[in-house]
Amino acid sequence: MKVKYFSDTDTALVEFSNRRVSETKEINENIYIDLDSAGNLVAMTIEHARKQASLPSLSYEQIEKELPDKTMQRAAKNRR
Repeated sequence: MKVKYFSDTDTALVEFSNRRVSETKEINENIYIDLDSAGNLVAMTIEHARKQASLPSLSYEQIEKELPDKTMQRAAKNRR
């Protein structure tokens, strides 16, 4: 995933994949999504990005799903 910000137009482009864009849909007057031929999200364009998307604050966090037995192991260690 790539996030590009164009300060001259105050536009943010979030690219989710490099698949070929088949269709662009307008979500509202400032947000557009690009879809591939199967309907999968390829990119999102946000106009007036500083106002619409609270730029320049941007963060990324990956959350891993824990397996139940690991959660129980961690709880058991914390009780010792």
